[in-house]
Amino acid sequence: MSPPLQLRFVMSATRRAALPEAVAEVAVVGRSNVGKSSLINALANRRDLARVSKTPGRTQLLNLYDVAGGQGSLVDLPGYGYAAVPGRTRATWPAMIEGYLLEREHLVLTLVLVDAEVGPTKLDVQTLEWFRGHGLAHAVVATKHDKVKASVRQRRKAELLAGCEEPVAAWTSAAKGTGIDELRLLLRSRLA
Repeated sequence: MSPPLQLRFVMSATRRAALPEAVAEVAVVGRSNVGKSSLINALANRRDLARVSKTPGRTQLLNLYDVAGGQGSLVDLPGYGYAAVPGRTRATWPAMIEGYLLEREHLVLTLVLVDAEVGPTKLDVQTLEWFRGHGLAHAVVATKHDKVKASVRQRRKAELLAGCEEPVAAWTSAAKGTGIDELRLLLRSRLA
């Protein structure tokens, strides 16, 4: 069993330049309500580290978490797709997110979260195409594994592989702990 990541919230920022220097960073992106905050909490084995909400669009800034021991940082980005926030706020997100992803020197990997219950949406597919088009290191992580009925899991795995056009690095459930150890090991290997 892989021990929890020792994460500590450092700051929120509206642009890449406001973030402190880092040794190495892993970013987390995904559709609004895909479970980014829940996954971050599960990686740290804490309930209150990242704010969890049923309302899409609660993550509105670049949220930086340090990994203890100087191993690097984790950055939670605003979700794409529907968000219950004013249009003026949402309008700032593309430049903020793309600026971070394209210009952050220490970014070693981005976890692209896809909802296993829903399957890859058109926005998920476009996001993955964008990452491939820019040659950015990324890994697909399927969330909410526990919400997929056991009888359809094999079919859903095939659908995600076909829809994402690349393998899924980890099938996770923040609620049940499925795949969390595997994901911790992946993060530690990239941040080392």
